[in-house]
Amino acid sequence: MTISTLSTRHHQTAELNMDQIFAQAANNENISFGMGLPDDAIFPSAALAEAFNQAIQQEGTTIFQYHATQGPLSLRQKIATLTAEYFDFKPSPEHIIMTQGGQQAIDIVGRAFLDKHDHIIVEAPTYMGALDAFDSYEPTYHEVALESDGLDMVQLEATLQQFPETKFVYTIPDFQNPTGVTMSLAKRQQLLALAEKYDFYVIEDSPYRYLRYSGTPLPSLAALDTHGRVILVSSFSKILSPALRTGWLVANPELTALFLTIKSALDVQPSHLSLMAIDYFLSQHRMADHIATIIENYREKCWLMLDRLAADMPAEVTFTQPEGGFFIWVTLPDTMDATALLAGPVLTEGQVVYVPSEMQYASRQVKNHFRLNFTGVTTEQIHTGVARLGEILQRQCAAIQ
Repeated sequence: MTISTLSTRHHQTAELNMDQIFAQAANNENISFGMGLPDDAIFPSAALAEAFNQAIQQEGTTIFQYHATQGPLSLRQKIATLTAEYFDFKPSPEHIIMTQGGQQAIDIVGRAFLDKHDHIIVEAPTYMGALDAFDSYEPTYHEVALESDGLDMVQLEATLQQFPETKFVYTIPDFQNPTGVTMSLAKRQQLLALAEKYDFYVIEDSPYRYLRYSGTPLPSLAALDTHGRVILVSSFSKILSPALRTGWLVANPELTALFLTIKSALDVQPSHLSLMAIDYFLSQHRMADHIATIIENYREKCWLMLDRLAADMPAEVTFTQPEGGFFIWVTLPDTMDATALLAGPVLTEGQVVYVPSEMQYASRQVKNHFRLNFTGVTTEQIHTGVARLGEILQRQCAAIQ
């Protein structure tokens, strides 16, 4: 069998992956602001090891057996409590499905809703992993620009008027990936009103909501939803460990039943061993205390990177001011290509890695931005890496004047 026999959707997604950038990010000689990595130093390694051992000892050999597709009830109950604390509403554990990270949750939604050429709306820019997941189902994308307080609601309604058959809007309302932008309360309310008016679902992808460094928390879309329109996706990847590959979906009863059928066909069940270890960890430790430790660490790095960008970037370069999350979004002059810069002087001279904007738009056409991650690097790397970037961009901006 030759490569030409593979499906067209495989070719589409294969062409759009970020493997080369990730390979550069893994090179220890480079300073990587590219991958959305947590800080290794804040993983509760000893506590997690103890939780795995305790789960195996207490559960016995049954922990290694097949179990329910939905995940253990005891853990879903704890996630319902966590959701109540951080999302302002408490879902029924029966409406929670454990998944292999938030990425599988997004894929399940795509499988449930999308036939080829179905219409969906995404933020511009958006999480490239969601685009990779949705690409497999070959939808028709419509991009709506992000403003400093979230989606451009005028453009959103105009798009819905033109494409009323839209299946869903995918949004990251809190500390958005890649921009760090947070959607205002007014826009959250407008989005839900439009969902009711035009009969679509809202995918609220929210792995960063727990990590606020400044400002006032806003109600989640799921908390404001009164009609079962919101499907909430979240994860332990940013607040416990990405290697656990543990996320979840929260949806209305009808969708929960459908998602469970899809989930069963995908992998039968999540890793019961990991889920029970997390369950034991949460029984022994207050998640809020651990999250407070993470926030203290990341707040310092976020503010440091913002300070260094202000000091080192040329006047022509702007950047967002996130109140939480993992990322800062940098905007270059319109004529600059962040992908070409990365492949050229940024990597070869500066030995710095970022994620260029081309991969973070459904259109793959916008090239004058890039995403910086501040959580997975040291303060020394922030100082050095931003200084190197600033020196290169100073030269590039001077050259186009």
